[in-house]
Amino acid sequence: MNKKYIVGLLMAGVFPVMTLAAGNHSNGHDMKGNDMSSMDKEEQSAMIGKPGNPAKVDRTVEVSMDDNMRFTPASIGVKAGETIRFFVRNTGKAQHEMVLGDLKSLKEHAEMMRSMPNMQHGEPNMINLKPGQRGGITWEFTQAGTVDFACTVPGHMEAGMVGKISVTQ
Repeated sequence: MNKKYIVGLLMAGVFPVMTLAAGNHSNGHDMKGNDMSSMDKEEQSAMIGKPGNPAKVDRTVEVSMDDNMRFTPASIGVKAGETIRFFVRNTGKAQHEMVLGDLKSLKEHAEMMRSMPNMQHGEPNMINLKPGQRGGITWEFTQAGTVDFACTVPGHMEAGMVGKISVTQ
């Protein structure tokens, strides 16, 4: 076989794959199953930061959750660009979770949890702990502003199990 024929065959096979991988100028948002609401969540996620690199933690903040439906501390200060490891302990006798987000998404998640109380999830911005358990979230705060956190177990957020992280320059 000559080289031109082999190169032609390879290009014929590679070109369709490259075209599919490249998508189109709308970044795949016109694909079935993707809508603007998922894009909004991505934008919201970017506003609160992103999962942090555990090897690049700037400091650790200890947080406890209890059956008084409170986080201790409920107010935390961090700097933009800082990567924080939240060391979270459930000191209560009920299951609790800590979810980072904006208030709107936290309320939406709490509503979803009401309709599916046994839902299991493992997103990097949350930790769900049984009584006596401990765990962590590593998060990089990319810009100044306020990041909320809450326990979205049914009834807990409504009972006041919320907190705020103030991100300063």
